[in-house]
Amino acid sequence: MQDSQIFERIKQNIQAIINHESDLDRELWEKLLNLHPADVAQFLSEIEREDFTALFSSFPLDTQIKIFKFLSEPLQAYTLSFLDDQVKANILKSMPTDELIDLFDIMSDKDLKHLFGLLQKKERERVLSLMKFKPESAGGIMDIDVITFSPEFTVANCIQLLQRLQPNIELHKNIYVTGTNHKLLGYIRLEDLLIQKPQAVVSSFMQADDLVINVGEDQEVAAQKMNHYQLTSAPVVSDDNVLLGVIPAETLIDIIEAESSEDIYKMSAMTPIKQTYFETPFFKLFYERSYILIALLLIESFSSIILQTFETTIIGLIAFIPMLTSAGGNTSSQSSALAIQGLAGGEITSANFQRFLKRELLMALAIASTLGLTGFIRMQFSPNSTLFKSLAVSVTLAIIVMISVALGSCIPVLLKRLRIDPAFSAGPFLATLMDILGIVIFCYISQLIL
Repeated sequence: MQDSQIFERIKQNIQAIINHESDLDRELWEKLLNLHPADVAQFLSEIEREDFTALFSSFPLDTQIKIFKFLSEPLQAYTLSFLDDQVKANILKSMPTDELIDLFDIMSDKDLKHLFGLLQKKERERVLSLMKFKPESAGGIMDIDVITFSPEFTVANCIQLLQRLQPNIELHKNIYVTGTNHKLLGYIRLEDLLIQKPQAVVSSFMQADDLVINVGEDQEVAAQKMNHYQLTSAPVVSDDNVLLGVIPAETLIDIIEAESSEDIYKMSAMTPIKQTYFETPFFKLFYERSYILIALLLIESFSSIILQTFETTIIGLIAFIPMLTSAGGNTSSQSSALAIQGLAGGEITSANFQRFLKRELLMALAIASTLGLTGFIRMQFSPNSTLFKSLAVSVTLAIIVMISVALGSCIPVLLKRLRIDPAFSAGPFLATLMDILGIVIFCYISQLIL
């Protein structure tokens, strides 16, 4: 029986499955417990809250802990609202400190105070140590449960320490070496403990770090640097080089996914939503999507005013306006996408921006000439077309393309320097701007030539 079939049968009669009313119900329950926690979490997020509560409460504690890890943060907060304190304490104890911080960020002060009381003193201190950093900084996302070695340790000492701590702490591929006052000296690889002799001293095969991230560094910048050096983990230090934590591979993936999702929302002129699509209230989505569309609609109405002003000049050419505005929007979208991707990946920087701009302007000239010629030829096959009408459309098209490429290339970089996400320059915003500019250019060129 496939997973989808199991979920469908359980959804049809959840209470019978929980109560094991028949042999088939008991069999389905056992199959459910044996499925991957991520698949079960996905199923739970798709059913009614009442059924979710009943089903999750019936799972054994170890199953609850495994599934809880894969729930979205809003669903995790809801889950904690109906569990008893002992189960809550066990679940919270199993969570990494950085994930606890993310969960606490969305909870009310009352709930946060209650959950804080369930944490042990040591865990509370860890949470508080992370909460003083900005959520989107390296300090806010780092893993502070890190094993470190002294440079004087032998391989045998290291292995003994790992054997003692491994059940309670996550082990990373790189293990960092610290000296006096916990200052970072370098790292050794986990496999070095297998290759080196038991009596070898850590300092004899320790390596210098390729990248050290400051605790105040923005998470997106940190991810870019790790990607540049092709690292799966990186140490996070204070201003005086004290090791505070590590950004592991799982966190790096989460950052890249979160930043990409955020950019997609912004490029669509939407405020990023932290919940999943189905967990987000309908009216919240309605508000987030409609208010900006209303604003863009009103701005776009200026196009009508411009067209009415030049109505007598462009009569006979109105049918070509969609072609011109579409060319502007498409061209600017291409340029802004290249700029945003280059900035996000660290390929485009202030040092090479002029080189990027020169290349794009050359590209703009080539594309403008090609599309202008294409537009001229297209006009020649139109009824009642004249040489001057064809010239007006082709020149307008070329100028629109030039301006579109220039704005699409420059605006993301400008926003980046103003500490605004470059993704805001793409999508509806730039398309609306180019629609209005395209009509203005078309009207004035037509008046000049015709």
